[in-house]
Amino acid sequence: MTSHVELTEAGFDPAARLAAFTASLDGEGAVVSFTGHARGAAKDGRPVAALVLESYRGVTLASMQSIAADAHARFNITRSHVVHRCGAIRPGEAIVFVATASAHRRAAFEAADYLMDRLKTEAVFWKREDGPDGSRWIEPTEADQADLARWTAKQD
Repeated sequence: MTSHVELTEAGFDPAARLAAFTASLDGEGAVVSFTGHARGAAKDGRPVAALVLESYRGVTLASMQSIAADAHARFNITRSHVVHRCGAIRPGEAIVFVATASAHRRAAFEAADYLMDRLKTEAVFWKREDGPDGSRWIEPTEADQADLARWTAKQD
């Protein structure tokens, strides 16, 4: 099992991350990746100048590492790579990158989906949208919580 988890304020190139991840493979037949980008509009349509993700570095990184370890324990994946931004992120910039590898596609798909659902709802971040009309804190939505609940139901 190989897991890379990174918390960074710097922008990153998802294509370069995917190329490096793929180059590190050792015969796996499946790679799944996901990149999340900051949107320029809030759910209610108001413009967003920046998404600000505040973190307490040690706690946030530990939460991300725990989520990745859980994915490896739950799914038959050999490798994972998680990069998550913190700080101010402009619309269009990458926020999160997740890649998983396994012998077969199903485990890689499910592990990547699981990682994103858990990162979205459980990684320790305080999220704020800044726009021309001010700032507002945001929380995971009901849909985010429903996505997460799928994994609890599957485990029972």
